[in-house]
Amino acid sequence: MGAAALALLAALDTACTNVDRLAESCAEAFVQHPDYEIITSFPGLGDLTGARVLAELGDDRNRFTDARAVKAYAGSAPVTRASGRSISITHRRIKNDRLAAAGVVWAFIATNNSPGARAHYDRRRQTYGDRHAAALRNLFNRFLGCLHQCLSTD
Repeated sequence: MGAAALALLAALDTACTNVDRLAESCAEAFVQHPDYEIITSFPGLGDLTGARVLAELGDDRNRFTDARAVKAYAGSAPVTRASGRSISITHRRIKNDRLAAAGVVWAFIATNNSPGARAHYDRRRQTYGDRHAAALRNLFNRFLGCLHQCLSTD
């Protein structure tokens, strides 16, 4: 059992080393991208999370016609369904899951490091009664609109 545990630990150590090398090379490549400064100027977007957001959105600035398209693609825009007198507002289930996951990380880190993002999150929680996931999704939605505006007007 001890030999098996040592072998598994050696394999895990090798995998962790490879992940670290991959993260370093990804960060080095992202620094050379022309949109690096714009993307990393947002609170909560560092080298790895920014590279992930850029990879999922693509670097073609004309891919999305407006911010609504980006938000729908990322799954951060709410879906409103109305039938008769009932109105239902829910989150999107069909979306780019990798971008949505990066968005949750982005919004969570921003709430911990940016007073403005934290104020927006707290306002959504207290005033609108959003749960944690909904408030983060709303913050991500807002960030995506700002990011699209910055990238399309540069």
